[in-house]
Amino acid sequence: MVWRKTGLGIDIGGRKILSVLSIVVNLYFVDLAKMGVDLGNLLAKMDILSTSDHTSVVSINIFVALLCACIVIGHMLEENRWMNESITALIIGLCSGIVILLVTGGRSSHLLVFSEDLFFIYVLPPIIFNAGFQVKKKQFFRNFITIMLFGAIGTLVSFAIISFGAMKTFKNMNIGSLEIADYLAIGAIFSATDSVCTLQVLNQDETPLLYSLVFGEGVVNDATSVAGLLCAFIIKNLYFGRHSTDREVALMMLMAYLSYMLAELFYLSSILTVFFCGIVMSHYAWHNVTESSRITTKHAFATLSFICELFIFLYVGMDALDIEKWKFISDSPGTSVGVSSILIGLILVGRAAFVFPLSFLSNLTKKTPYEKIEIKQQVTIWWAGLMRGAVSMALAYNKFTSEGFTQFRANAIMITSTITVVLFSTVVFGLLTKPLVRLLLPSPKHLNRTLSSESTTPKSFIVPLLDNGQNSEADLGSHIPRPTSLRMLLSTPAHTVHCYWRKFDNAFMRPVFGGRGFVPYVPGSPIEQSMHQTE
Repeated sequence: MVWRKTGLGIDIGGRKILSVLSIVVNLYFVDLAKMGVDLGNLLAKMDILSTSDHTSVVSINIFVALLCACIVIGHMLEENRWMNESITALIIGLCSGIVILLVTGGRSSHLLVFSEDLFFIYVLPPIIFNAGFQVKKKQFFRNFITIMLFGAIGTLVSFAIISFGAMKTFKNMNIGSLEIADYLAIGAIFSATDSVCTLQVLNQDETPLLYSLVFGEGVVNDATSVAGLLCAFIIKNLYFGRHSTDREVALMMLMAYLSYMLAELFYLSSILTVFFCGIVMSHYAWHNVTESSRITTKHAFATLSFICELFIFLYVGMDALDIEKWKFISDSPGTSVGVSSILIGLILVGRAAFVFPLSFLSNLTKKTPYEKIEIKQQVTIWWAGLMRGAVSMALAYNKFTSEGFTQFRANAIMITSTITVVLFSTVVFGLLTKPLVRLLLPSPKHLNRTLSSESTTPKSFIVPLLDNGQNSEADLGSHIPRPTSLRMLLSTPAHTVHCYWRKFDNAFMRPVFGGRGFVPYVPGSPIEQSMHQTE
């Protein structure tokens, strides 16, 4: 039997076919023999990858179990006057790090590798957004000028003192070569208040004035957000709730994250952007969704923020014992302790240098005693802003490490000193903040439980706004002073500017973007339900 392909002019018989097949098979096995070593290497690599994946799964399981332990133990210690959940997570992280060091023979102390990208892109945004979403807007904007003084001018003063002090003292300590840019970076790392730590030690319902001042100081920078307005406009006009609550919740979450990433893309302040996005969403978009979406978003944002906060402090506790960072300064531990002590001293002096003078200047513009910042409140503001946390560590890693490892002795000392400052400030200052607040600013015996004009803000479902001696706009009513001159406008900006803003808001903003009292009537909407309840 012959197969003929005349187009090519080739005749192949049956034996020739078998010969060709045998040649092909022989060549195939020869190639396999040559590739034997490569196949062995490939299988070995696959086995390593499988082992690595299994190790990652084990690490994640242990870390999640530790997070659960932080929640349970934190709940048990909730009434303790000294402890808070951040310190609890930090201590559990330290203990876990010690155990891991013993198990691994001193090779490692943590389960996961710290990444600045992981922290700034995934962990920090939910915390800051929820703070803006839950913040008492009246307290925040009533003290906005003071917040700007602390956040802008105060941070510059502290930055200058820390940078100059580090430059003068570290040069005489033989810690290695640091350039001018390094000293400026040190000032930037340690001058700003850590917003995450502030959220843990100050309660905006017990001390709303101090919370708004200290936390606001930590987030004030140089950007604004429009993603919150876009989200409010879309929800108001399309009203997703008639079809799916999930779409409303998903849109609010994604638009909040989009605002953060857009700010990162254009090199703006992403922290301030997502904070004001939270404020805008709580003022407009939150009132445009269904009742179930309101409850869902409030708890979803709070839960994400809570888990991220625990994650940060738990990992900081583990990472503080990483042997790779400490072996560079094992020959001179006293130098690292000295550098850490100097940094803590500069933080104390730098913060005091602007809190008390700027509080004095702020009090000059206040006419009534309850608007002024008393000396006890100034001391509390100074103390509560001394903590440095994961933000400082992430910035230090970004500046003084290369691909996660230190390259020079000076950089290693700065990393270990930053860890020491973070641990000391979080534990010592954090432990003493609650007792200090209760000592200097005891809670009033009879709290005003009357709902304010912001009774429908997210936080007020559970806790009413404590006026802390300051009346709300609803209580002031027609007694809001009208500016008769530019001097009067500047001397009492909180009432007059807020009054004009409310008029502008009601006339132009809320009709377009929605909000309390401006949500259109749609069948099945919260307005229809409330109307049926009143009937």
